[in-house]
Amino acid sequence: GKKLAVERIPPYDPTNPHVFLDIQVGKDTPPKKIIIELFAKFVPKTAENFRCLCTGEKTITYKGSKFHKLVKGFSLDGGDIENGDGTAGRSIYGKTFPDEDIW
Repeated sequence: GKKLAVERIPPYDPTNPHVFLDIQVGKDTPPKKIIIELFAKFVPKTAENFRCLCTGEKTITYKGSKFHKLVKGFSLDGGDIENGDGTAGRSIYGKTFPDEDIW
């Protein structure tokens, strides 16, 4: 059958950029840090956009944004820094940029 996205992830590469997010579930729990490896060799523009939104270095940031959708075994969607519900989008390249192939 078709492999889950998590089964297609390339092996760990320490030369890839890494970022972190402090994630809080609910108001009464302390945030936990997750570290994310960015696959810059496969999706360079997407990786750079995500890296910059995590660091806030381009004046737009994920800080304070929320996750709005979970697709089991595939993705956790968030980062709508305008509406918070997945209906808007911004990137360091402008409103949108072309999708890059996913291995």
